[in-house]
Amino acid sequence: MNIATPILTPIKLTAAETALVDAFTRQVGELPGDGMVLVARDNALDGIKTEGLPTRRVESWHYTDLRALLRAIPADTNAPFIEQRPGLVSNAFVLPVLNGKPDVKTSIDGVTIGSFRDRLMSDDHAHIEPRGSDDAIGRINTSFVRDGLVIDIADGTTLERPLELQLSQSAGQSHMRFAVSFGAQTKGTVIERHSSLSDDASLVSSVSDVVVGDGADILWIIFQAQGPVDTHLAQMNFKLGANAKLTLYVINTGGKLVRQEVHGVTVGEGSDFQMRGINLLGGDTHTDVTFTLGHDVPNTTSTEIIRNVIFDRARGVFQGQIRVAPDAQKTDARMACNTLLMSDDADFSAKPELEIFADDVQCGHGATVIDINATHLYYLMARGIPENKARGLLINAFVAEIVEELDDEQLVEALEDVISAWLDKHA
Repeated sequence: MNIATPILTPIKLTAAETALVDAFTRQVGELPGDGMVLVARDNALDGIKTEGLPTRRVESWHYTDLRALLRAIPADTNAPFIEQRPGLVSNAFVLPVLNGKPDVKTSIDGVTIGSFRDRLMSDDHAHIEPRGSDDAIGRINTSFVRDGLVIDIADGTTLERPLELQLSQSAGQSHMRFAVSFGAQTKGTVIERHSSLSDDASLVSSVSDVVVGDGADILWIIFQAQGPVDTHLAQMNFKLGANAKLTLYVINTGGKLVRQEVHGVTVGEGSDFQMRGINLLGGDTHTDVTFTLGHDVPNTTSTEIIRNVIFDRARGVFQGQIRVAPDAQKTDARMACNTLLMSDDADFSAKPELEIFADDVQCGHGATVIDINATHLYYLMARGIPENKARGLLINAFVAEIVEELDDEQLVEALEDVISAWLDKHA
């Protein structure tokens, strides 16, 4: 009996997929790197051409049908010149990346700063390989990345001031990569700040690969405030060494279509990961925060707390998966996602997951979706506070509780100002 070999029928590309393929064809001769880097780019684009962008059928994209949601791609023209902005906090070391082009002139004691373009030109393709077949962000970024930053913080260095990666976009496409390594016993704060300086649509892909050395204590803040017509696709991948601590804040206040992925693994005993998320969503927007953490060694801890406020017709997603390996005894992992749904037309999907293969662990997760507490609202209104103002105070308290955990008073004040300004506009 002859068994016929199945013939794979090429998919019909959407307008956005076609635009990506056409953009690659136009740019390929200008993209930095050849040899294995070019092979990696071709392979990443082939994945888009043969499989398309992910749909609901792909489990990790079930709540964000990228193929349906990403309807157009901005032209890959040179965006107009833009200038560096003040830092989120006044004392920050600012490393500007303007329309995808970094400035590496800043000098900081104990910190080596270089261009990611140099790494691409050295044929170092391992740093741009996508995570897997469902890694649409990795595929897009690998295909088009032109530059970014390589930052190495020497062992024992303490950053006296926050280091701000100021990623500003004015129009068109921007594809950036960041490789950041914290040496043993380092301490410091990094602010990864994404913003739009134009009313024109932009497509941004950004991937950060972070290594936290043994005994390091790092605060990393991702603050995303893209424009109302922008698409923002971002990914952070991290590894935690022995007795290392990484505290990650993810704050989303903008963008039309946003997917922020966080993927981490503990590789040293005694490591601790803390994640706090604030998603402020309004209008007709879609924001997805997808998180995975692998506890791969014994005696590690993690806590993730996500707070969401949803107005209008906005849609939000939180997917969180904690995996505990068979050898990862004494793991302590907690995850909670709490949502204030402020409109009947708004929607939020929460999918917390635990995969536990060890028996001596303490793990838990939970999710809530609620409206403003009527008793609390009545209490404030009975004391002469107008309803709109009372609602704003309660919403602010719901999210400000997360920010107030920070030790840096100037940073707390800056983030509270951002939250208050957003709520004044939407609430």
